[in-house]
Amino acid sequence: MDISIELSLYPLADRNYKEQIWSFIENLKQNKDINVVTNGMSTQVFGEYDVALSAVNKEMKAIHQITGSAVFILKIIAADRKRNY
Repeated sequence: MDISIELSLYPLADRNYKEQIWSFIENLKQNKDINVVTNGMSTQVFGEYDVALSAVNKEMKAIHQITGSAVFILKIIAADRKRNY
């Protein structure tokens, strides 16, 4: 089953927050089993359910380990919505 995830990252850091956001996105893009699309408001991840959620979970954990504190907002739908963009 395919999945679409829209997410936003808000590092609770005084500095380097933009670098943390871009690092998160670039790390997701390294995974060739998912499709990552960005815009000025959020990042969208498309792919097979377990693969996409695992990739996002891995990168969220890494951000929490680096920053100590960050907020993620996720919307998830069990369908490939990239065809509708």
